[in-house]
Amino acid sequence: MAALDDLNEQPAEQAAEALRACNAAPSFAAAVLAGRPYPTADALVARAEEVARALPWDEVATALAAHPRIGDRVEGTSAEAQASRREQSSMSGADDDVRTALLEGNRAYEQRFDHVFLIRAAGRSPEEMLADLRRRLGNDEAAERAEVIEQLAQITGLRVRGLVS
Repeated sequence: MAALDDLNEQPAEQAAEALRACNAAPSFAAAVLAGRPYPTADALVARAEEVARALPWDEVATALAAHPRIGDRVEGTSAEAQASRREQSSMSGADDDVRTALLEGNRAYEQRFDHVFLIRAAGRSPEEMLADLRRRLGNDEAAERAEVIEQLAQITGLRVRGLVS
């Protein structure tokens, strides 16, 4: 509970900085902070996911810009980079064929939808992510935006839980 207490009691800017590493959408941190204090980590995570699912598309696009491609080797020491490396850890065991197919799929996806392919990598194998990428290439714009928002909410929830666990 100490980490949750810290988030509940930190000065707003310090808490907002931690939350922005979970979701870079401009209004996300302030919307989550408005609900402080949170009685439990589950309540905080639920609110973070709720806020993420309600973001307007332009803010989702801002959040997407902070996410690396699936399969890219993530560089840097920022909180976002560290989270991405943890979340994509299964990629370290990907064979060359799967890694190549993901990179090619990413390019096709970005040409089709004009943003990075976003998927909750935690708990998924490289092969599962590749299959989902291929499936989602067949989505229309509206269906894909709905999937992107749901994936962003799941990633945000995992990262927020990590902040207070």
